[in-house]
Amino acid sequence: MSDTTARAPYDRLFIYYLSGRPHREPIECDAYIGTWQEEDSAFVFFHQKADSVVHRIVSSQPELKWIDSFEMSYDQWQGEALGRRKLGGFVIVPGWEAEPFGEGARPNEILMDPGVVFGNGAHPTTQDCLEAITLALQRESLTSAVDLGTGTGILALAAWKQGLRSIVAVDFNRLAIRTAASNFRLNGAQNDILPLHARAEDCMDLEVDLLIANMHFSVMKSLIESPGFIRKRQFVLSGLLRSEVRYIEDMLSRLPVTVLNKWQREGVWHTLWGSSNVV
Repeated sequence: MSDTTARAPYDRLFIYYLSGRPHREPIECDAYIGTWQEEDSAFVFFHQKADSVVHRIVSSQPELKWIDSFEMSYDQWQGEALGRRKLGGFVIVPGWEAEPFGEGARPNEILMDPGVVFGNGAHPTTQDCLEAITLALQRESLTSAVDLGTGTGILALAAWKQGLRSIVAVDFNRLAIRTAASNFRLNGAQNDILPLHARAEDCMDLEVDLLIANMHFSVMKSLIESPGFIRKRQFVLSGLLRSEVRYIEDMLSRLPVTVLNKWQREGVWHTLWGSSNVV
């Protein structure tokens, strides 16, 4: 395992909000961290001020527009100072605080360097998803999983830590996939978890036992409508608001599936765990 330090990877973040899609990525600058690309906008991250670099990028692409820029600490971006935390039977350990321990982490530890990607374990749905994954693997013998909208890869790693050795971790954001791949290597799971840059909707035909999807409501609807949904032995669906979970539950009630448990977090976030009655 790589040497680690007690400090977070960045002291300050310099974030540039652009409309459009930068052509060149990665950007040639020592301070460049990565680009979070949305459909028609992008957030470009540096760990030092990079106004001149961004000016060159925008000048070279007339279709780009510099909307705004922000400076904040790394902890502010993550929402809090990251440290060891117990979640769903696991200990989430920042990669820079981990102690060397052979290959990967101790059995109940997930080493996590989120970079600038969301998914450090702080979101309310993460703990529920970790608990649901644990229950799913206790319920019956499963061998494979797909984690849709993997982000940092934390849920895929949770499944791997509990014995699954055939996992596909999917995200349509290239920065998320690079971050997840780095975390898989950090934990020694790179031979068992495949990071895949793809749309979640295009991965429903994968023949796996467990479907994990902590993602946007609009995408989740299309996942459930896919014929491949009921071919998964079990599913964990999360990231749903109150009105959204009602819609999803109505969709599930029309399918040959059983909802085994439901979690509600802070009166806002909801998670569903269920099984197919077909497989």
